[in-house]
Parts: sequence; structure tokens; C-alpha cells
Amino acid sequence: MTSSLTTPDTAPAGNLTIRLVAPEEFDEAGRVTAEAYRQSYNGLTEGYLASLADVAGRVAQGEVWVAVDGDAIVGTVWVPRPGERLSPLAQDGELDFRQLAVAPAARGRGVGAALTRHVIALARERGARRVVMNSGPEMLGAHALYLKLGFRRLTEREHPVEVEPGRFLDLRAFALDL
Repeated sequence: MTSSLTTPDTAPAGNLTIRLVAPEEFDEAGRVTAEAYRQSYNGLTEGYLASLADVAGRVAQGEVWVAVDGDAIVGTVWVPRPGERLSPLAQDGELDFRQLAVAPAARGRGVGAALTRHVIALARERGARRVVMNSGPEMLGAHALYLKLGFRRLTEREHPVEVEPGRFLDLRAFALDL
């Protein structure tokens, strides 16, 4: 599945294509993901940033989709393969996604919304009844986007999550019923 979206605020060409990452793009997609998280979260260790940059490792466990504007990767998102889960947050009939990232230079251009809509379309195509994800407490812009797209908080599934040894985040859980 590849989507081609025309978004008026996306410069220069106005076309954003979302497709599976190609092996020769793993390094660039990983750099975009790590840089997006570095800009959004304080105090991430080099080990955690390296795990975010490990696209080959994520592809071994699921699918990494990229948003491409021209020749540039401007965003990424990780979803499970059909019938699988990425995290304990997801229950039967739910599709979870992780590590949605938008290159800092591309923020505010609709990339995050396009990637989220793509995940929703994948979930529908795969027969899921709900899309779920976690988001860090300081990601207020992302939370606003998810709520605008119809997600709601799943407070009953929120609890501290160990994102790396000894580092816990009080992640927010969100869901969109399909």
C-alpha cells in the first residue's frame, strides 16, 4: 500500500508519498526518527537514540513506513505486520503503532497527520476495530493532533513504561475506534 497525498502546506512540490522504507533508506529513516525524538524529549541517552535509529531492527519486527517529500524522508512510523502487535498496549482486534516521527524541519506541514491517517487506513484494511498508541507526556502537539483526528485517551491503560533500563516515562494511551 502506498499513498500519495497532496497537502497544500507541504513545500516545495506539495506531494507527500507514504510507503514502506527501502533497505537503502534505513540509515536516513533512522536518522530522521532519532533527530525527531532528540528535538522532542530531553535527556535521551545515546543508547536509546541508537535504538530509535535502528530501522533494520524495527523492520525485523514489523513495518516501517516513511513519508517522502520529493527525495527527502520527512517522517516515519512503525506498525506491526498483519495479525501481530508491537507492544502490550494493543489487545485483540487492535492495531498499535509506535515511533511516529516527523523531521524537525518538516513539522507543521501535515506530515504527522498524514502518517496517522495512513495507520488508520492500514488498520481498516486489516480489519482492526481500534487503533492504539502511547505518547510521551510532553508531546502536547502530538496529543492535540490525535484528539483532532478523533482519538480519545485510554487512561485505564496508562502506567509508567520502562523505555530503557532504569528510565520510565508516564506514557499517555490513546485510541481511535474504527
